[in-house]
Amino acid sequence: MKNSKINYLVVGVFVIGMLTALVVSVALLSGRTGPTDDYYAYYSNVTGVKFGTQVVYEGFPIGQVEKVTPQEKDGRMQFRVDFGITENWRLPGDSIVEIAAPGLLAAVTLSIQAGTSTTPLKPGTQVTSKERSDVFAVVSSVAGQFGSLMDGNIKPLLENVNKAVGTINKVVELEGLALFADARKVTNDLSELVGLMARRVPKIADNIEQFSSRLNVTADQLQKLITPKTREKIEGVIANLDRATVSMAALVNDLGGMAAGYDKDMGKTLSETRYVVESVSRHIDSINQNMDGAARNMYEFTRQIRQNPGLLLGGPAPEDKSKTQ
Repeated sequence: MKNSKINYLVVGVFVIGMLTALVVSVALLSGRTGPTDDYYAYYSNVTGVKFGTQVVYEGFPIGQVEKVTPQEKDGRMQFRVDFGITENWRLPGDSIVEIAAPGLLAAVTLSIQAGTSTTPLKPGTQVTSKERSDVFAVVSSVAGQFGSLMDGNIKPLLENVNKAVGTINKVVELEGLALFADARKVTNDLSELVGLMARRVPKIADNIEQFSSRLNVTADQLQKLITPKTREKIEGVIANLDRATVSMAALVNDLGGMAAGYDKDMGKTLSETRYVVESVSRHIDSINQNMDGAARNMYEFTRQIRQNPGLLLGGPAPEDKSKTQ
């Protein structure tokens, strides 16, 4: 009897222990092992996010998603994700929570990227969200764009290349012989040019050598000409030029002084000349009239002398024979 009671007691203790272990395991797996602080964020796509989704802070698990609530805003549907994290866990004010998957086959998590702000978020406030970066969606988009590129650009390009190759083949078939003939002529001309250059290069080299020899001779003559005595003479000429320059400067200064001394006399002479010119200009009309009258009188006098030269001797005028006839 006592053995059966002991057995029942042992079985009961074992069952209670297993139930306790099960509850603890479930609590550990769900991430709810104590009091939490609640936060929320908004997303336009919550694929894979549901109750119990793990919340990690820089990779460290700190909570889970409590609920996902659809809400309409500005005519579009968005989703509010409420999640709880370990109580008194400090979240910087500029932290960002993103829907992410650690690996291709890993479960989706809410990954909190720590900010740099020194002010923590208060429990119950909104956390800045970042939409999920889906690798498969990106690969699918790239594949679609590549297909569009193939259909819209690469295929027409290949067709144009085929047309160009066909055109080149036709040109080669029709004008290939002429092109080869022209190429042969060009090659022959180049050969003749090379031969001509080969014949003329030695002459050019000889001329250059002669020119160099003449330059050397000229340099030797200049070196002989520029002796210490010649250098002294050149320096003497330069010194004489310097002295002449100084003398010319002194002469110019003297002339300037003389001109300054004659300024008054020149001014007086110019004023008198101006007076004479003005006087002549005032009487020029009467002078012209008198000269005109004198010229007429002289003309009349000479006319009478031509007709009767005796007037110079005081004789009478000659008879007019034309009247007697």
